Amino acid sequence: MPKVYLDAIDQRILAALQLNGRLSNVDLAAKVGLSPSPCLRRVRFLEEMGLISGYRATLERENIGLGLTVFVGIKVERHDDGVATNFQSSIQNLPEVTSCYLVSGESDYLLEIVVPDLAGYQKFLTDTLLKLPNVRDIRSNFAIQKIKAASPLPLDHLRDCDSDHQR
Repeated sequence: MPKVYLDAIDQRILAALQLNGRLSNVDLAAKVGLSPSPCLRRVRFLEEMGLISGYRATLERENIGLGLTVFVGIKVERHDDGVATNFQSSIQNLPEVTSCYLVSGESDYLLEIVVPDLAGYQKFLTDTLLKLPNVRDIRSNFAIQKIKAASPLPLDHLRDCDSDHQR
């Protein structure tokens, strides 16, 4: 459940901005059936509530020389707050790590890493990953082909919340 009530117009705004974050307010308003002023107020509200965390361009990795994506499972030495905080802080400033998740299962963390090629990954692995604090085990999975990546989030579950709210 979302933390705030989102009506159908809010949902359409979110869907439209996920597909094209560069829409002008006038175009967005027309697309969702509002005039520009109330549309802008709603977008600002969605931003303030933390539902929209930013806008950015999606780059084609291969076209800018980042042809290798590696999913890396990392186990840490022990499970305590200090180890977790230390590891998570270390990951924050590594631009090659495009996402990092605390996970359950065989690994403690799952990282998505982008590098130019296998030699670039080997260098990143030996010079950086293996030197991270409290790392016990690293398992690398190489992406062979991108099937689907960085797609808009599904919003259909919000319609259920909308109908529940109207009752």
